[in-house]
Formats: sequence, structure tokens, C-alpha cells
Amino acid sequence: MSVTSPENRMTRRSALALGAGVSAAYLMRSDLVTAQGLDKVSYQTNWRAQAEHGGFYQAVAAGIYKKYGIEADIRMGGPQQNPSQLLLGGRVDMIMSNSFEAVRYVQENLPFLCIGSIFQKDPQVIICHPGVGNDSFPQLKGKTILVGAGGRTSFWPYLKARFGFTDEQVRPYTFNMAPFLADKNICQQGFLSSEPFAIEQQGGVKPLVHLIADSGFANYNTTFNISKKMVDERADVVQRFVTASLEGWAEYMKGGPAIAEANKLIMRDNPDMDQKKLDYALKVMTDNGIVLSGDALTLGIGAMTDARWQTFYTQMRDAGVFQPNVDFKRAYDLRFVNKGVGKA
Repeated sequence: MSVTSPENRMTRRSALALGAGVSAAYLMRSDLVTAQGLDKVSYQTNWRAQAEHGGFYQAVAAGIYKKYGIEADIRMGGPQQNPSQLLLGGRVDMIMSNSFEAVRYVQENLPFLCIGSIFQKDPQVIICHPGVGNDSFPQLKGKTILVGAGGRTSFWPYLKARFGFTDEQVRPYTFNMAPFLADKNICQQGFLSSEPFAIEQQGGVKPLVHLIADSGFANYNTTFNISKKMVDERADVVQRFVTASLEGWAEYMKGGPAIAEANKLIMRDNPDMDQKKLDYALKVMTDNGIVLSGDALTLGIGAMTDARWQTFYTQMRDAGVFQPNVDFKRAYDLRFVNKGVGKA
């Protein structure tokens, strides 16, 4: 799970071509309602099933979607999936994405937007060995850091602007942890609930984990990105799907026996997942306020605000990622969240 890499982003020409087909594809669908009268909604995740998708699985397992009259199709992602292309091509109703993609829709004048964010903190981290002077972000200036292609166009420009990092200190990250384990002076990117666990299990090292969001990185992650057409024409269905999803997340974050069936569904969809990984991920998401922190404490799970979007756009514009004078408020719609679901 990570931000979309450059090779997975659309060129303006291909995006517009796909976007032009959305209306036709949408109107041709005759399966919007099941025989039982449930409204069908498909949601494409951005990676294989895991605890970071747990609330959606909980809403399925606990019957929350059906309670709201929704037949939810939670589609698992993976390395061969490109959620943005599926959304732009009208092949899925919503996708799990982030703030970067939403602002890019505006830059490319595409009729898509973000309507909610499960994660209040982006779980991207920089991982270092303990005891070698890499105990804080300022200390990482000039140090070798392994960063993947997606990170170089998202959090890396932020880190350069925030802490004075330079491209000269970057080496490619290929999602292989052997280089990190072999050299104590190397740091690497990771996902809070993934690489730190694997490093500890494989290398016997308890790494230092620096959560980029805790330094002020304002990207929303694990979002609901959707076409403007669906928002305009099926707003009631959209609201019910979002509310049911948020209720699922509220239950999942409580843990315990009540989420056992959801975890079984996750492990069924992703045979590489196991209970130990699920337990670890839920713990670090809870301990670090990934879902419940910031605005979510008062506005509920899924919260978004104008102020946070302003901060994000300004950060990334100043870092050279976004064009100046983008009407970033077109990238989102607050009407479906901020209703107090699951707030502490």
C-alpha cells in the first residue's frame, strides 16, 4: 500500500480518453440494484487484503452494508492493479486512494474527487537502525535513504522542503529489505504496519520508525475517490455506502472477538496474511492514531476539513509537486463525512 507511482499515473491524454468513456459505461450498467433490492457499490482497494482495509471487511462480515441497503463489492488490489485507471474507465464505483490523486484530477480537469479519508495520518514511514544517530528526521539529512518511485513524487519532495534532504542521498527501494538489514547506516521507506514488522521478524532488529505524518505531512490516505457523476446522481447510495464503511471501521478499530469474521475474510482473500500480522497492524494503527486522531476525534472517522486540504495543497505546491493556482477545493466534497461516526 502506497501512493500511486509515476508509472501508474495517467497521462493527460489517456486520462481524458478514459474519462470520456465514464458516462457511457456508467449509463450502460443495468446491475445497479440486486434482486433483493440492495444497491450495488464496488470499491477497489489499493493492495492485497490486510488490516489496513479491515473496516471495509468488517462492514461486510457484520452485515453493516446490508443494513444500509448496500450490496458491497470490495475488490482486492495488487501489483497488477491500477485503481485510478479502473475508476477513470468507469469499471469501479470508488477506489482507495489519497489526496495526491484527487488534486491531480483537478489539474487534469477530470470529473473525479475525494469524499472521505479513513486514515487521518498517512502511514508512510522512514525506517532506520537504532544506535547510529538516526533518531530524528533532522538527523537524516545527508544519510542514504532507500525510496521507491512512488515516494519520490509524494512524501520525498515534502521531506526535502521540510528538512533539507537532497536527491543525492536517495537510492532505489525495490521492496527488498536485504540492503537495509546488511548496512546499519542505511535508512529506507516503509509502511507503518508492514516493513517494521518484517524487519523485526526476518532480521531480529527492532528498527526506529519515523512516521512522516507526525512531522506535519498532511496527505489523506485510504480515501474514497469517486466520479462527480456518481456523487451527483446517486448521492443517497454514496452516503449509505460511506456511512456503513465508517461504522465498519469504528467496529474494526475496537478489535477483539467482534472482528474475527472480518479477519477471516481478509485471510481468505490474501493467503499470505496471518493473524500475527493482522494483530500487529491493528496495534500500530491504534497506537499511532492512524484512523482516530486529529479531526476524527471530534468529527468522526473519515473526517476531512477545508483547512487540512489547504495545508496539503500548500505544502506540495511549495515543494514543486503541484502547479500554482490550482482550485484545490474541487478535489473534495465534505458532505458525506464529518457526522461523528465512531468518534472517541
